[in-house]
Amino acid sequence: MLSATYPFASPRLPERPTAGRYLLALLRSRPWLVLTAAVTGACWSLPSALLPLVIGRGIDAISAGDTGALWRWAFVAAGLGVFQAGFGTWLHFTSYGMWIHGAGTTQRLVTEHTTRLGATLREATTTGNVVAVTSSDINWIGNTFEVIGRTVGSVVAFVVIGIAMLGSSPLLGVVALVGVPLAVVGIGPLLKPLQKRKTVQRENLSDVNALGADIVSGLRILRGVGGERRFLKRFREASQRVRRSGVEVGRAEAWLAAAAIVLPGLVTVAITWLGARLALDGTIGVGELVAFYGVSAFLIVPVDTATEAVGAVSSGLVAARKICGLLSLRPRLTEPAAPVPLPAGSLDLVDTESGIHLAAGKLTVVDLGADAEALASRLSRFSDATEPVLVGGVAVDQVALAELRARVVYAHNQDLWFSGVLREQLTPPLPSGVSIEEALYAADADDIIEALPKGVDELIGERGREVSGGQRQRLSLARALATDADVLLLDEPTSAVDAHTEARITQRVASLRRGRTTVVFSQSPLWTHVADEVVSGKAVTV
Repeated sequence: MLSATYPFASPRLPERPTAGRYLLALLRSRPWLVLTAAVTGACWSLPSALLPLVIGRGIDAISAGDTGALWRWAFVAAGLGVFQAGFGTWLHFTSYGMWIHGAGTTQRLVTEHTTRLGATLREATTTGNVVAVTSSDINWIGNTFEVIGRTVGSVVAFVVIGIAMLGSSPLLGVVALVGVPLAVVGIGPLLKPLQKRKTVQRENLSDVNALGADIVSGLRILRGVGGERRFLKRFREASQRVRRSGVEVGRAEAWLAAAAIVLPGLVTVAITWLGARLALDGTIGVGELVAFYGVSAFLIVPVDTATEAVGAVSSGLVAARKICGLLSLRPRLTEPAAPVPLPAGSLDLVDTESGIHLAAGKLTVVDLGADAEALASRLSRFSDATEPVLVGGVAVDQVALAELRARVVYAHNQDLWFSGVLREQLTPPLPSGVSIEEALYAADADDIIEALPKGVDELIGERGREVSGGQRQRLSLARALATDADVLLLDEPTSAVDAHTEARITQRVASLRRGRTTVVFSQSPLWTHVADEVVSGKAVTV
């Protein structure tokens, strides 16, 4: 499935990746793309660097009255322009490919990892941090990769120009080869404050995203208790912190941009002044003076590109640290080293911690009050128990999680709905012996489907806001029943429906699930009425 959607292998990451190692791993995973970006960047930059030298030779040909040489240099200049146009197009293509590789691979890695983390994710980090990673950090990683081709091209062009200048005038060549690197180094002291301020901005952005997500998810409750104004004030304060940190980042970037202009500008002034003095002394000709002036003006480009690259890498490192922090999280539940397969057919459940045994192929109602949810979590291994839990005679921590999730389904009454077509959300991931229609009938949800304009093909919004709480609970029950799981754990599946509806549901579920293990955690007498067994405390009633 991965190769069908993304044909390139995932980069090999260390157990606890650091920001630098993460970026290097991404680069090593696509070496040919990186090499292509570097080559096209060099081929795009060289014509701009060589053009002043060609123009200088043309001016010398005019001074000497050599028309043939003038035409030759004119054709060379035209060829450089065509050459640069072609490789500029290719560079744009490869640079965009580099951006997609950095951002897309990061997004894929984060999505796959957070999916593997499952319920551990909510406990280990905040919603705002995950949102910030997937909305802004991946862009910074992409920008870091996008500038690589132009940066390599600028370095190659600078070296070529420096060597050419040394051949014509050692003094000007030395000034260029020494002055430009010093200009780049002079920008260095501005980087640490910039990176620090970007880290603060990233933290504030994560906080405001988390607060916004909490407000949206709890908006109904806030309106019920009149807390809108209080949380609006909190959101304003958080957003103002983001604004202030953004201003600080902008101030640091402004100083960086100013240094990128002033420092190479001083080198340009020095080369131009020295070239003019050499021309007056007759050491170099007019054509060489024009060439050196054009070259000195071009030298601003490598410094500007280096400044952009430094800023992009600085932002990329801040983003990579947050991404590595997320990728370093490990699931609370570990996969067994040697998984043991579950036996075929219905499975019994044994919780040795409480001494409860739930028979295979029966509908059992468990009435444990506040302890019911903890028991359900242990039986389905959403949390590890201190004492062994057996499913079909096999310890749950010895079963592969994928098999356990397919065979033992735990449906909580607060399970969430994502935005999407209702049919797709009701259809189980694996083939099932229970049709959607049968599941909807057993959950007494036919009237809900009939009321929707497109029936089961209706688009349902996030968290199922188009339907009431009771309707959403019945649809959730139908979704669980459609899995036709060997073991189905239902947590208060009818707590939000009226007694008449609940009575129909209990009868239909008992009929549909006959012969398969079904455990209902409920205190409702209607479920007790249809149960094969009832567990209350540690007592089992048949």
